[in-house]
Amino acid sequence: MRTLKTILDFYLDASIHVAIAVISLTGVTFYLLESSLDINLLGFIFFSVIVCYNFIKYGVEAYKYLIVSNAYHKIIQAFSFLSFVFAIYFLSQLKKEIWVATLVLGVLSALYAVPLLPRAKNLRNLAGLKIYIVAFVWAGFSVLLPVLDANMPLDWDFALTFIQRMLLVLVLILPFEIRDMQWDDKGLRTLPQVLGVKVTRRLGMGLSVIFFFLTFLKDELHQLEIVLRLILSVALIFALGSKKRLQSRYFVMFWVEAIPVFWFCLFWCVESYF
Repeated sequence: MRTLKTILDFYLDASIHVAIAVISLTGVTFYLLESSLDINLLGFIFFSVIVCYNFIKYGVEAYKYLIVSNAYHKIIQAFSFLSFVFAIYFLSQLKKEIWVATLVLGVLSALYAVPLLPRAKNLRNLAGLKIYIVAFVWAGFSVLLPVLDANMPLDWDFALTFIQRMLLVLVLILPFEIRDMQWDDKGLRTLPQVLGVKVTRRLGMGLSVIFFFLTFLKDELHQLEIVLRLILSVALIFALGSKKRLQSRYFVMFWVEAIPVFWFCLFWCVESYF
């Protein structure tokens, strides 16, 4: 059991689980576009998310972002450097439009963790801005990049899908904000700190409802998409339904982050068997 727990902890701490969640959202976008999955794009997103998240979680605490004293973190650092190599390889297989979009998203991610000027704050420390930056970057990777890869227009349906994806990520972040409320610096002014846990949970449920009903504003709408978005919205509301569950590390880090994987599996099952 101890070995399994060690493997699970590394799987979560090394951001493998969150990377699978992001490529699951990317896979959903390919299904919505009715386009074939691009292995090179999925590979790039998977490894780049690992690099990005581990840098944000551990790099900002390391001396000059390179020297790590904690042995466990050294393993994660080595894994991150290896992931960086793979990310560069997969990126080299993609078109230049994706390179440009990735550069913009990458700069935004870097500013989230690293101050632009020596005495300036990073975006993470600007009150209330944190979750919107994360939501925008997730939507960029999981909606914008697949659309560019599939040579689809940046039209009305794209804009709605991008907004819906941002709302989805915002709702997924709220359980983490609630769980970390007791440790977060008061200056961050996270939503639970400003609104309280109860109101934040209700806000997440409301955003889940808005996420679903925005679907009906699309120009091209399939009945399958309506049903699967409804199931996803119910899953999000369920996740926010219990204050006690949101205090559990594994419930939030594993089960909440597994919701995008669950959503992708629904699309895969329907496409494969129906």
